[in-house]
Amino acid sequence: MQKKVFQLLVDNTSGVLSRISGLFSRRGYNIESITAGVTADPRFTRITIVTSGDEQILDQIEKQVAKLVDVRDIRELAPEDSVYRELCMVKVRVDAEKRPGIVSVAGIFRANIIDVGPESMIIEITGNQGKIEAFLKLLDGYEILELARTGIAGLNRGADKVIYLDD
Repeated sequence: MQKKVFQLLVDNTSGVLSRISGLFSRRGYNIESITAGVTADPRFTRITIVTSGDEQILDQIEKQVAKLVDVRDIRELAPEDSVYRELCMVKVRVDAEKRPGIVSVAGIFRANIIDVGPESMIIEITGNQGKIEAFLKLLDGYEILELARTGIAGLNRGADKVIYLDD
């Protein structure tokens, strides 16, 4: 099994995300993560999908998605030519005594403490999946009350692979 990251530029229309996820569902393809947001041009949405399968399945996914009416462009974001980021928020049970330990770990990972309560803290961390996994591993001794991850957002490096869409 291989993992691939696809970047789609699609028309910013109602139901586009549903049609794309429906294709995956109908064909039995797995979506490991999916993120979507409007681009600098409000007519278009950028969708980043992380999926897995063998080479034949991944090729089929790319071809099938490209055929959808709303899809203007689909490209693989190869790890060596791209930048990936993910946002993770973690709510940890912690009393005043143990807070300095978590603050210290957060500082090492350049994470932000975004909320502090009498019995818990919420930490926000942004980075690649490896960084987030390493951070979560160091929180292993603490009780994680809640965890929210955005999934990968990514862009190709450099200006030569920028996609320009005309109407």
